[in-house]
Amino acid sequence: MKRFGRFSLLLLALLGAGALLAGVGLVVQGISVHQDPSTVEIRLARAARHLLIPRRARGLPNPVPASTEALASGRAHFADHCATCHGNDGKGNTIYGRRMFPRAPDMTVAATQELADGELFWIIENGVRLTGMPGFVDDDPANDESSWELVVFIRSLPRQTPAELAEM
Repeated sequence: MKRFGRFSLLLLALLGAGALLAGVGLVVQGISVHQDPSTVEIRLARAARHLLIPRRARGLPNPVPASTEALASGRAHFADHCATCHGNDGKGNTIYGRRMFPRAPDMTVAATQELADGELFWIIENGVRLTGMPGFVDDDPANDESSWELVVFIRSLPRQTPAELAEM
């Protein structure tokens, strides 16, 4: 019992020191969007996002087959509504994407591509609080198809050709 008490006290002291250092860092550096998030911030944010997307949503399969038509429709929708922040190539390297905090994510990297189709759909439909990602949920389930087509397109981003980029 005595050992547990010492361990708890040590853990509490370490957490307090960490909170103090984080607070000092914020006071010294401020909350500017020009600072890149730390590795710890990124990992915590991704873990929180995963936990906060409902399990039933994560398991949703994409009902839209990855056809040429779905890809073209998703590409057109992305170019019109998403590329301002995410860029035509999905890398987020736009005037808006670079100035957001957190930055608009590079959707071609594993951290995004490894998300389940249901997770991508849920993010498109519901947005992500405290980021620049708005939610586009529509009360008409018939409109869900365009969000699923976006999922098809997002999956294609790492393999996008120069001709497809030029088309956008």
